[in-house]
This record gives sequence, structure tokens and C-alpha cells, in this order.
Amino acid sequence: MNAAEAQDVKHLLLHSNDHYRQLVEQHHQLDHRLHELSGKYYLSSTEQLEEATIKKRKLALKDQMEAIAREYANGRSS
Repeated sequence: MNAAEAQDVKHLLLHSNDHYRQLVEQHHQLDHRLHELSGKYYLSSTEQLEEATIKKRKLALKDQMEAIAREYANGRSS
């Protein structure tokens, strides 16, 4: 699947798959919080831990979204 096809699949899933849409929304919320934290001059130890946790959670969500997109694309090409 090339980049354009991947984008098409993701766009379609965003409009047709509730679970995928929820994952995207969670990813967006975590990204927003990460930007808030990165805008601070100093992070407390709690905020540093939160930042690391957010990054790991974002990666996990991204992996889940990619897996759904791959499954969908493979199902369409069968």
C-alpha cells in the first residue's frame, strides 16, 4: 500500500469506523497535552513522568490505528 492509498484508507476509516475514530481522538487529545507540556520552561518530576507516559500511549494508539488500517486494506484487496 503506497502513501496515497494509506491516506485514503485512514480517511475512509475515520468516517466509517467508530473504534478507529475514538483512537484518533484519543491520540489528538494526548498530542494536545504533550504540546502543553513541551511549552513549559520547566517540568516537575510528575510532569516529566506524564510526558513519558503520554509518548508511550501515543505510540500504542498509533500502532493500533495502523493495524486497523492494514487489516482494512488487506480485506479490500482480497
